[in-house]
Amino acid sequence: MLCVFDINETLLDLAPLDDVFVELTGSPNARREWFDLVIHTALTVTASGGYRDFAEIAGACAASLASRYGRQMTDEQRGLVGTTLRSLPAHPDVPDALVRLRAAGLRLVALGNSPLATIERQLEHAGLAGSFDRIFSAEQVGALKPAAAPYRQVVDAYGIDPAEAVMIAVHGWDIAGAGAAGLTTAFLARPGHYQLPGSPPATLVAADLGELADIVIGLAAKAG
Repeated sequence: MLCVFDINETLLDLAPLDDVFVELTGSPNARREWFDLVIHTALTVTASGGYRDFAEIAGACAASLASRYGRQMTDEQRGLVGTTLRSLPAHPDVPDALVRLRAAGLRLVALGNSPLATIERQLEHAGLAGSFDRIFSAEQVGALKPAAAPYRQVVDAYGIDPAEAVMIAVHGWDIAGAGAAGLTTAFLARPGHYQLPGSPPATLVAADLGELADIVIGLAAKAG
């Protein structure tokens, strides 16, 4: 079985961005507002059949959010958003879970919407790069998740049936996109994250990555 991991919030903790957005807007809720706007924008671009660089979307959304709070984002603040996003820490449950999945003989890959260079930098800084066999980006196919193309590029690269890959993500829209592309899905129910109402439920669900690793390892063992 091939384990396909989303990056932001699934593996990496966005909390260090809280202070950045408090400084930018004055609001303690701004980081979540920003990321919601980033995802909303990316989904709209995808649904309308287009493509935009995810890092460009992130920067534009930060500037838009600042203006909503009556402020203007400086070049220095824009740079700080990008620098912090590229240097996020892993969630505490992540390193050990990845080690155990690899020890069980499973192949691990990363798949993100950010440009490939950004994802590589993120995983390297978090000390996770060595855990993955390959790293994929939506940039490589010119379509953002949850479009089918990013998921298909992974299974096509390995020449496997989509159901032989399990998409592990904390975002309901990512689970929905992967499921529609035929992948097995595993929803990581971190606090504040929920599956999409009305969408087919994920194949697997767990509250933390350690628990989810146990489930995936067991599933792989049964599959032989």
